[in-house]
Amino acid sequence: MTAKIERSSTQDNNALALPTQAKSFECAVVGTGPAGMIAALALAKNGIETALVGPPVNLKDARTTALMDASRQFLDNIGIWKDLRTSFTPLEKMRLIDGTDRLLRAPETTFSASELDLPAFGYNILNKDLNRVLFDLIGSCELIERIEGSVETVTSNDHKASVVLADGSTLTCNVVIGADGRNSAVRRSAGIKTKNWIYNQAALVLNLKHELPHYNISTEFHRNTGPFTMVPLPGKTSSLVYVETPQRADTLNKYQDEALEAELEKISKFVLGQLKLASPRQVYPLSGLTALQMGGNRSLLMGEAAHAFPPIGAQGLNLSLRDVAVATELLANAKHTKADMGSPELLQKYDRNRKADVLTRTTAVDLLNRSLLTDALPVQALRSLGLYTASRIPLVRRLLMREGIAPSWSLPNLMRAQGN
Repeated sequence: MTAKIERSSTQDNNALALPTQAKSFECAVVGTGPAGMIAALALAKNGIETALVGPPVNLKDARTTALMDASRQFLDNIGIWKDLRTSFTPLEKMRLIDGTDRLLRAPETTFSASELDLPAFGYNILNKDLNRVLFDLIGSCELIERIEGSVETVTSNDHKASVVLADGSTLTCNVVIGADGRNSAVRRSAGIKTKNWIYNQAALVLNLKHELPHYNISTEFHRNTGPFTMVPLPGKTSSLVYVETPQRADTLNKYQDEALEAELEKISKFVLGQLKLASPRQVYPLSGLTALQMGGNRSLLMGEAAHAFPPIGAQGLNLSLRDVAVATELLANAKHTKADMGSPELLQKYDRNRKADVLTRTTAVDLLNRSLLTDALPVQALRSLGLYTASRIPLVRRLLMREGIAPSWSLPNLMRAQGN
């Protein structure tokens, strides 16, 4: 059998070497999004021979990703932050504004990273820039072999896993990491069920140029239909995630540029002055899922193959990188002790380690989102009281800020400062 092997080249994302005979690896990472590429780089950093399997890397994605400080620490610890940092915009403050028209409204609250002695809560980057740097690093890493193709199925026995691609080619490995998204073939092959839900919401996503500087402040309006969040990018530009009803999002997406700009200026209360569209628009229906298990069939699930929820609070990729950090630690230790990387014991340990973090983050995002949608006065009162408390009591403020960056009780060693 044969497999298509991509050349280590940054000149042409689709350039392929001549087919070679199927190979055996210590680990196969399925998925070429940021989580999958970072997983491959983290494993290689720990001396694990890795195949990275999936479609061509998306080098045109105009969306953005905000990585919190714990994720920055992880990327620094595995040696790739230095390659990324020039593309990031620091998020030094987070400003929350109640933009609802309800009887009970929360006070405006601004959180500052300096209160935690941090230079920034996190760092925002265009996905196309993030993917380009990761793709370049993948191409220059001798322990990673890039295999282009979609995965059909994963099978396993007591000794190895076999990954079968759509073209019929096969590779073998000790363990598979499924970072292949909501419709994960790795998860399906393992027979892992999911809990799924749908929101009556859609996110309008685009980038903006604005008249006034953002001063590295991320501004989020809480509205009846969901958050309206402007996150800093370089210069006088910001990314926007605007959550609306699906019908309204579709209507807005059909507006002429000038009409949409005027609508966004009104909603944002001109906090950044006049606005101009700076990217194509995209609309994403909002839904969520959690995998009932995060391991099986010599496979570990991470990222949206294991958990997915609305883009609220910059939790998505940050939660995924905690998956990556835990998996890397477990697999590196197994390699060091010559243990079986795909053993049921290791898979169960990964599942136990990640379950609580995934459950608490998924629940928190879901509750926050639903609290914006309800007209129930008790819920409005609780939400307003919570933000009022956060704005007035320093201990509560610091706790919320720290836990918003990452839950300290669940941080793997790879996400902690070296020497701690």
